[in-house]
Amino acid sequence: MGAVLRRILLLAVLGLLLLQLFFVGRVALMVVLDPRSTSFERSEAWRLASTGTLRWRQQWRDYAQISDHLKRAVIASEDDGFANHEGVDWDAIEKAWQRNAAAEEAAAERAAQNRPTRPIRIRGGSTITQQLAKNLLLSGERSLWRKGQELVLTFALEQLLDKRRILELYLNHVEWGEGVFGAEAAAQHYFRKSAAQLTAAESARLAVMLPRPRYFEKLPRSAYLASRTRTILARMRSAELP
Repeated sequence: MGAVLRRILLLAVLGLLLLQLFFVGRVALMVVLDPRSTSFERSEAWRLASTGTLRWRQQWRDYAQISDHLKRAVIASEDDGFANHEGVDWDAIEKAWQRNAAAEEAAAERAAQNRPTRPIRIRGGSTITQQLAKNLLLSGERSLWRKGQELVLTFALEQLLDKRRILELYLNHVEWGEGVFGAEAAAQHYFRKSAAQLTAAESARLAVMLPRPRYFEKLPRSAYLASRTRTILARMRSAELP
């Protein structure tokens, strides 16, 4: 029985190792090859197809063909330490945990007082590299295993690709609305122009949409969207490009 168990454990470890090598090999190919789609995009395509309303917009644009305004806006909004960290911003994760804990305590207090409560907005501390790792190759499930796999892919991306390439991949595949993926599709969808022509204000508005793109697509006149756009505009001046 002991020998059988050891054999099973050995096979499990070998399978896990082969899976990591497969993922790392996929990342290595991205040094020279532009991925046609990501795991997240394919899952969204299936979801939209099942509703009978498939709409798909995604067109690759090289790094130089994307407005620097958009690059600065996304960094300012999503990951202001992008140019300097090694894939994971531990300080940002700690702050996100603290904010989430405070929000949960406030909600519990309001509930105890029979006061109306709002849904808790869970904040993440994911960097641009982590978001790219998740969208490129992983499923949307939330589990410790998937989070661990995300970290492995994050470090692989940081070791094998430079920051410009990581940002280029991210901007070409991030979701910006229902079936709208990448900077070029977003620029055409919302402003009827190319990603290279986006202004600072347009770029800030797109960056603010990123955490909840489908939500803000339906509420383009949201007061929060306008207010947050002004905040990101001010931060863009200090955003460091790779």
